[in-house]
Amino acid sequence: MDLYGKNVLVTGADGFIGSHLTEALVAHGCSVRAFVLYNSFNSWGWLDHSDPKIRRQVEVFAGDIRDPYGVRQAMKGCDVVFHLAALIAIPYSYHSPATYIDTNINGTLNVVQAAQELDVEKVVHTSTSEVYGTARRVPITEEHPLQGQSPYSASKIGADQIALSFQHSFATPVAVIRPFNTYGPRQSARAVIPTVITQIATGVRRLRLGALHPTRDFNFVADTVAGFMRVAECDAAVGEVINVGTGFEISIGDTVSLIAELMGRQVEIDTDAQRLRPRDSEVERLVAGIDKATKLLEHAPGYAGREGLRRGLEATIAWFEDRDNLALYKADRYNL
Repeated sequence: MDLYGKNVLVTGADGFIGSHLTEALVAHGCSVRAFVLYNSFNSWGWLDHSDPKIRRQVEVFAGDIRDPYGVRQAMKGCDVVFHLAALIAIPYSYHSPATYIDTNINGTLNVVQAAQELDVEKVVHTSTSEVYGTARRVPITEEHPLQGQSPYSASKIGADQIALSFQHSFATPVAVIRPFNTYGPRQSARAVIPTVITQIATGVRRLRLGALHPTRDFNFVADTVAGFMRVAECDAAVGEVINVGTGFEISIGDTVSLIAELMGRQVEIDTDAQRLRPRDSEVERLVAGIDKATKLLEHAPGYAGREGLRRGLEATIAWFEDRDNLALYKADRYNL
């Protein structure tokens, strides 16, 4: 499939990855409808910060992914749907698990149900590396067992299976992209990289952080967006689950040290108990197996390895250090 000229819907377009994907699709020549969460402030989330030239080319639909009628209305006339709308904060899922079931599972059901009824050409459903839980073997391939180690990850396992069940049951053209830990400009401070950068940028020298020993496969947002577009374009991706990552593993502690080095700061770290996951809920190790993405999608990360991570972090730090951007964050508070 060639995305150029296609009518596409991006759910969760107001979010971190969704806003970047929306911009990339407009630049690619797509006609983009952006599904944003309705609110009385008429806020379009991160799309409010997009270039005005981009915003003028986007049709915004304000609604709620939990509302089947609204979802169906938003999807009318669309060829491709990128489904990113979800609750994604792990700590908040301990607090309010029912909202994750409602948003992530029922919201996904609304999307694939409408896609089946409207004969949409392709649904790209967003999964997460958290569904794998702590690695039993590395690199983690798509065949790795799924482990719901948090209410969030359990809800995403359910959402993935709902999406795939419609492909199996009704031949609804669903493909599942499973990004590993995406980072970059606009990311919420609930994630570790923005947490570290914003604390350092506001003058903090004793950082308040959670566990430092877990390892992650950090994926710069431009690579994640490219993965979404390749999944949409690849006809052979229908019915498949595809990891998007780098295959490079680094601990949280080493990531903090690298950020501090790039920002030219000396820092110390205090463990903040409220930032620690329950022991059996912590995902200790994540590193992506990316052979399937390489072969099926011909997708290669542009920010791979330690050098790629350095370049991605440099771009991320530069964005956060902009005073206007930094002012959007509350670096002195824990972002649940």
